[in-house]
Amino acid sequence: MDRKTIFLCLAHMSEKGLEQKYIKEAFDTNWVVPLGPNVNAFEHDLEQFIGMDKRAVALSAGTAAVHLALIGCDVGPGDEVCVQSFTFCASSHPIKYLGATPVFIDSEKETWNMDPELLEQAILDRKAKTGKFPKAIVPVALYGMPYDCRRIMDISNKYGIPVIEDAAEGFGSRFKGQVLGTFGKYGVLSFNGNKMITTSGGGALICADEEQKNKIMWYATQAREAYPYYQHEEIGYNYRMSNICAGIGRGQMTIVNDHIAHHKHVQARYADLLKDIPGIHLHEAPNADYDANYWLCTITIDPEVRIKGQENAYKETVKSAVGGAAGVIHQVDSPTTDCQPNDNVEALRMYMLERKIEARPVWKPMHKQPVYANCPAYVNGVSEAIFKIGMCLPAGPMVTDEDIDYIVEQIKNAIQ
Repeated sequence: MDRKTIFLCLAHMSEKGLEQKYIKEAFDTNWVVPLGPNVNAFEHDLEQFIGMDKRAVALSAGTAAVHLALIGCDVGPGDEVCVQSFTFCASSHPIKYLGATPVFIDSEKETWNMDPELLEQAILDRKAKTGKFPKAIVPVALYGMPYDCRRIMDISNKYGIPVIEDAAEGFGSRFKGQVLGTFGKYGVLSFNGNKMITTSGGGALICADEEQKNKIMWYATQAREAYPYYQHEEIGYNYRMSNICAGIGRGQMTIVNDHIAHHKHVQARYADLLKDIPGIHLHEAPNADYDANYWLCTITIDPEVRIKGQENAYKETVKSAVGGAAGVIHQVDSPTTDCQPNDNVEALRMYMLERKIEARPVWKPMHKQPVYANCPAYVNGVSEAIFKIGMCLPAGPMVTDEDIDYIVEQIKNAIQ
């Protein structure tokens, strides 16, 4: 069967006419720079979408937004930051940029996100051991699933520690009706090529007010002082979004609700088709308070499920980045590490790839990454257990009902 390759979430439906219009305007007016009318309009669109009295700063990447939010919370050398372990590295790497130390917090079973009980335990333990509280808390909307905003914000208020919400994967997700990224001091958004909407590359930081926004914009534009020449008294960064990328974002914002609705439809169809397959479990929101965008649809595979070709799992080293997510990777001598998905998960990934379906493992917890081996971690085994049995299924805007039927049929065929 000659089929297109079904990607996770990499292709985007779009109002191409509008996107091309805004990009053309940028060239016609010579605004081919990291500021301009599209940037201002895109920020306004984001603020309207958020629906609260908040401000948005358009940036070059979600990682840049995390970095600037940490600076906004006065994180510096010698400080500690509580961050969700079950996440992509962009949530934690900027902590190290600033000479601070990540304190990794494991997940609760229901949402796969930061466990509030472990968070409070970590805060008290770090205070006892270091004499001071962590400087910030970074929960993550893993695969678009909301974290427990109520309990995390209660802990934040109790100890006076600001929250930086990493909603990079959760654009449009809500907790009790409120958009993620609006609960804490800052909210991080991402518009990378695989996110709910894209600017090809980019992100944004949600700020509480105009004063906070201006401070972040100042750091994002090299922290220049008000002189007729370039005077710098603090270190700044070149993190502003380009007017070209913002033009793409403006077009994408006209269909963001369509994207969110489609992802929810994909999740519902997976739920219907997977419910009777023994050993395969779709991850779903625990209750109505958690309105997930289902950026990616995720499953867990029971360890006893036997997949065709399982005996060949991890026999050869990977020669290129899985899913093409990175242009350059280091070659490795061994195909295995001390913490990896089960053989049946890897076997299903390979089986699906042979049939032009791109499925991937879930994120490897940061506390199990060699680069963070010496960082404090408060764990309960949840994220590591999910990593061993979890998989992401295609869920992008271009994934059709026919594609989902085909994907589920291949999962059935793969099971011996």
